[in-house]
This record gives sequence, C-alpha cells and structure tokens, in this order.
Amino acid sequence: MGLKKILLIGSFLLPLIAYGQTKKLSLLPSQLLDDNWRFKKDSISAAAQPDFPDNSWRTIHLPHDWAIEDLPGQNDSTIIGPFYKYSPAKEHGAYISGGTAWYRQSFSLPAIPAGEAVTVRFDGVYMNSDVWMNGHHLGNHPNGYTPFTYDLTPYLAPAGKKNVLAVSVRNEGLNTRWYTGAGIYRHVYLEVLPADRLLKDSTLISFPVANKQHALVQVTTAVQGNSHTTRILEICLKDSSGQVIATTAQPVFLQGNVPVTITKQLLVNNPALWSPQRPCLYTTVIRLRDTVANKQPAINDELTYATGIRHITINAKKGFLLNGERLLLKGGCLHHDNGLLGAAAFDRAEERKVALMKANGFNAIRTSHNPPSAAFLAACDRLGMLVIDELFDVWQEKKLPQDYHRFFADWWERDLNSVILRDRNHPSVVMWSIGNEIPERADKSGLTITRNMVNAIHRLDTTRAITAAENDFQERPYKWQATDASFALLDVAGYNYQWRSYALDAMRVPGRVMMGTETLPGERYDAWNQVLGLPYVIGDFVWTAMDYLGEAGIGHSTYSGTGKGRLTYPWINANCGDIDLIGHKKAQSYFRDVVWRNSPVAMLVHTPVPAGKQEKVSAWGWPDESVSWTWPGRKDSLMQVRVFTRGKRIDLVLNEQKIGSKEVTDNTPLTVTFDIPYQPGVLTAYAYDAKGNETGSTALVTANQAVAVRLTADHTKIPAGTGSLAYVNIDIVDDQGRIVPDANLSLKLTIKGMGTLAGAGNACPDCPASFQQSNIKTYKGHALAILRADHNPGSITLEVAAEGLKKAKIAIKTD
Repeated sequence: MGLKKILLIGSFLLPLIAYGQTKKLSLLPSQLLDDNWRFKKDSISAAAQPDFPDNSWRTIHLPHDWAIEDLPGQNDSTIIGPFYKYSPAKEHGAYISGGTAWYRQSFSLPAIPAGEAVTVRFDGVYMNSDVWMNGHHLGNHPNGYTPFTYDLTPYLAPAGKKNVLAVSVRNEGLNTRWYTGAGIYRHVYLEVLPADRLLKDSTLISFPVANKQHALVQVTTAVQGNSHTTRILEICLKDSSGQVIATTAQPVFLQGNVPVTITKQLLVNNPALWSPQRPCLYTTVIRLRDTVANKQPAINDELTYATGIRHITINAKKGFLLNGERLLLKGGCLHHDNGLLGAAAFDRAEERKVALMKANGFNAIRTSHNPPSAAFLAACDRLGMLVIDELFDVWQEKKLPQDYHRFFADWWERDLNSVILRDRNHPSVVMWSIGNEIPERADKSGLTITRNMVNAIHRLDTTRAITAAENDFQERPYKWQATDASFALLDVAGYNYQWRSYALDAMRVPGRVMMGTETLPGERYDAWNQVLGLPYVIGDFVWTAMDYLGEAGIGHSTYSGTGKGRLTYPWINANCGDIDLIGHKKAQSYFRDVVWRNSPVAMLVHTPVPAGKQEKVSAWGWPDESVSWTWPGRKDSLMQVRVFTRGKRIDLVLNEQKIGSKEVTDNTPLTVTFDIPYQPGVLTAYAYDAKGNETGSTALVTANQAVAVRLTADHTKIPAGTGSLAYVNIDIVDDQGRIVPDANLSLKLTIKGMGTLAGAGNACPDCPASFQQSNIKTYKGHALAILRADHNPGSITLEVAAEGLKKAKIAIKTD
C-alpha cells in the first residue's frame, strides 16, 4: 500500500538522531530534511563522493545562510561581522562574501516497495547548485529562488545502508542588485511517492463561480500508476472546523504509468469568501483509494491544499474587483531577506514579515524581484495578503556581470514552470509578474520573450492576470511610449515611478489597466490620488515596504554627497523602507498612515541640521525626521515640526500652551510645518475639519533618562525544534516606561536553556556589526534578539544587561 503525501509547511519534526550519526528515516510521505547537515565553506573537488570524510565539518540546521555569518579576521575597519569592505558584492550586495560551500546529509531508509519512488525537493538554494546522491550527479540548478526536485530512487543504497546527499553551492561574483544570502536557505523535503499516486504538479483548484450565495470549486488533478487496476478518486472540501461540506468521487482505471487527468466540481452554498479582511480558508483533500467491498478502503495517496474561495475580475472601468467589490491595492515591494537572519527563510520569519505588513495597513505585496518561499505564501494565505508573484529581474541582457542572464535562455521556462505549478493554488497569489525593469522589453527579442512567457503561463494557469514592472528606458534611445508594445501583451501594465503618465496613457491607449509597481516614498500622496481618482489604476506599491540588506543607502539622508544613488561602506542597508530592519515604523510610515486614512494625524520632528550644512535626501529617502520630542541640549533651539493630516487646520500645543495654528493648503497637501523653540515636555498636534470639529490628535512626550531594559516577545511559548523562533524586542526605557529615542547603548545578552541565539542587532543602516554575537548595541532605543529553539522541550531564558541600567529577563517556553 502507498503512503499519504502531506504538505508540512510550518511543522516541526522531533530529532531523529544524535549528531554525527546516520539518520534512520521511515517511509513517510513527506518529511523535512532540515536537521543535521554537515557544512563547510570551501571549494573541495571530492566532497560529492559518499566516503568523503566530513567529521570535521560543522553541523548546521536548515534554513541556513552562510553569508550572514561572521567572517574570519575581524577588525574594526574592513571586516565587521559578515561585512567586508572590499567584498566583490560591493554596495549592491551589502558587502557580503559569497564563494563556494558544501552541504552533506546522511540517512538510511527501509526497503522501498516496488513501484514507489523517493525524491528530494529544495524550495530554494542560492545559487548555482549541484546535487549528488551517493556520488551520482543528479543535476545543476542555477536559479537561486526557484524550487526543484530530483528523483533519488535509482541511486539509493540498499535498505538500512547509509545514503549520502551532497550539495555544492556557488554564490560567485557580482550576481544581483541586493543581498541574496548564500546556501540552502529554504526548506528541503524528502518525499516518498506511492506506486499509484496523485500528481501534485497536475493539481489546479479554481472557482468558475464564487459569490456570497454559492461557489463552484473546480479541482483538476491527475493520477498515475502501473497496477492496471481501478482506484477511486475522492475529492472533499472541509471548512475551518474540519467538517466535510462537499465531496465527490469517481473510479479511475490506471493505464500503465500514463497520467489520467480528471476534473470535478464541488458546490458550496453560502461560502465564506477569502479576502484580506476575512482570509477564510477551507481545505481541499484529494485521495486515491482502493475499491475493496465490505472493508475500509485503503488510501493509496493523499494531497491537501489550503483553499481560499474568491473571485477576481480586473478591467479599466471598475478596477480590481475581489468578490464583486472594488479593492484598492495598498501595496509594498518586499525583498526576500529576513533582516538579522539574512536570507534564511524560517517559517516564523516569513510569517512575521506578512504580519508586519498587515499591521501597517498594507493589503498587497510584490515579491521583488523573485519568487518567494512556500512558507511566505502560506502565511499570506492565512493572514490575508494579496501577492504579485514576480519571476525575474533579468532576462537575456545582464544588469550585473554574473547575474541570471547567463542562464536565462536555457532555464527561463523550467524556472517559470516550477514556480507556477508550486504557487497557483495559493489564494493569496492574484497576479504573475514576468519581470522587473527589463532593458530589452521593447526590442524584438524582448517582445518575443514576453509572448513566450505569457503563453507558458497560460498553459498552466488562466485564472490570474499577468503583469511586468516597467520603468523609463535608461540605456536605450526609446521614449516611454515604446512600452506600449510590451504592455499590449499583458493584462496589467506595471509602472515604476511613472504615475504622471497614467492619465495621458489612458487617453492614448483606452482600456489599459495600470498600477504603480514602484513609487517613491515622498511621492506617495500624489501617486495614491491617482489610484483614488482613476478607476483603471488599481493600486500602488511603494519602494519599499521594509528595509533590506544591499542597495546600500539608496534611501539616505546625509549632509554630504549629491543625494543620489547608493552609498559605500559602512552603509549596508537600503534604508528606504516604511518599516526598519527589525520591524519598527519609520518616519515615512506615519505619513503613509495619513495618506491611506489609517490615522487622522501624525507628527514628525526633524533632527537639527548642523550649522553650515544642507540636507541631501535621495529620491528613495526621507528627511531625517522621527517621532520624538527628546532632544537633550537643544533647549530654546528652533525645531522643525511637520504635521500630516487630511483635516483643514492644525493647532500645536506645547506644555498646555498653544504655540501655533496653521491651515492646510493645496501648496503643501496634507502637511503643515512649524518652527518652534524646543522645550522639554509634551508637544500635541490637534487636527480640525473645515467646520472646526476636532478630527484627531497626537502627542510626543520628552523621555527622561534611561533606567531599564524592557523585553517583549512575540510569543512566550513556541514549539521545540530547530525551525522554531521567538522574536524579543529590546527597548531602553525611562522611569515611566517610555522609549528613550536617543539611547544608543551597548548590551550584553545571555541565553540559557533549550535554545540558541539566531540573530541579534539593530536597524542602523550604516553600522556594520555582527548579527550573531551576544554583544550588541541599541539604535534609537531599540534592538532585537531572535531565539531559536532546539529539539528539547523546556525553556529558553534571555537576560539583557546594559551598564547602569536595570537588567531584564524573559523566558520562552518550548514544548
């Protein structure tokens, strides 16, 4: 009898062996192969051989990013933590070091029943990986972001004997425009496929009808087996409580390993429709079972899918309609890294990113500029986040010398297929993007590629729109109108920094649907007004939703230079996000809250400009403002205060005395600016409408001297297992529990118990530091520690000390 295949996103496995021993695996349908890999960063020619001695190598647990680990030869000028001033990655890749590394995994299996197969599935390896099984080369996979699978069956050792899986990874040269990480940074699964099986890649769940009254859930799947017998294909739909609400079944005659495709429909009355506001999920269960009379039929194979019933239409007259209602895409572009963890795609890290976006008003994410992890999409399904799933940043023409252009011609279709087949059943995925700022998109060759990609996607999925993000032609003698030929082949035209062209293009090309796939933070008010006023503009995606490593300093504010482009070392962080590297709101995020009507009023205070200096703010940057009224040594100095509101008037009150009142004018939309002498205390802004009614207020309070460290965990109880994380915010506070925003203090972290430190640090964009050591600093009163559980239940204790302050301690239970 075959065994069930079960999707295990978000699960944690108990330890299988002690370190240094060979895993004894059972023939489970699907199991994480994340623990106890041997790792060495070195280009070793013989490491693919099964008898290669690896006892001296490190033992690591996936997901793993070697690029975020501390480099040897630490000093205070050129090598600090993982950052190397003279790295070939330069400012593009956050001054990290690539190179070649090896991973080796040993395990044994019982006898494999006849006709069954064993495969290994990698969700993402950066980059250019080669895989061997017991010395047999299984293949090369260049792309660092796309999933891939190899069949291990022909090369497995006899039952009970050791198998060795070896992986070589090469992250070499200048190969991307942001921090990539390096290594096996996403999950690896070992899967056992029964002789008579369901074909996971052939399963497509769609909704020909989906409204409040009823829905048709259409399931297309395929079966394959060499038994030349009849099986029963059964499909059922369960609600969130696990109750079966619809089911269908039919006999299928297996035809000697020839796939048999079946399409069935399930009727659901009064469905709970999926949306960002209510991300209601059903579960689709597909089973292949025996036909044994008078007995409980054995299940040969099983697949399960989280299913969100929803209906999407997009057109120029009504915009983006989700379940019949217009929805404006409040979007942010998001790179794949996880800040202090580097690129390591822990399930909790991926979920936390989505939760931060939701908490800050976003309902859509563009995965810039590559496919995300499966765990990220599962979190978007659960939490209710729309996703534009982006495939490529380059096609055949290079942006950097060693980037994906080298592999594009041979690999684009395989990579595209792997992503569409993996992601097409996620309700969160609402659009495919075939590229970002592709230089050759208007050339004859680029238009041919566009047609080929659109056709390739349509062979696999016709339920979603296709887009691409296009900018001004920077290296070709074309005008913006040259994009017309490319956009004509797409369903939605993605505009990078071209919101001024929306209305003009609509007159020139009636019926075009548009969206801002990238918009500058400082232009978000004007760009969002286009979305509000033009039905054919369906949304706007700011660059960017969250800070990321690489593209160093692209969002800077400084008092030297030109205010343009990236910055060099010690800058490591792009610094253009609404949310900083460790999850806190930045100044532009408060402005966005007012633009999106999530807040009636917000107030920012500018850091005093040094005498004789002029602030230089990059296009992706924001003035050096903060939500703070704590400025020691500045008494009576003029401070610039900006207040944002959709109201008509702002009154400013300092220590209960009104010190100013200003009307909001069309010359400075949403914004009034005051210059006031600094006095410690309470600064309050009151907003009023045209009739004089108060619509909201916000206050800033001067913090007293720092007295203590405060620790706050996102979860105080987590599962045991090396994939399990707890995020602990570290704040420096005064005697009233207020954050001390000018506290940049040294901290000592002590971790005890059943876990380790996965990452620690702050959000400073130009302060290279180790993210893996117990000595860290705060930045603007904040730091972050990320704790990683081990396999043993118990607790992890974190103690944080700063000189002269009261220590803090927190315990995280693991079970």
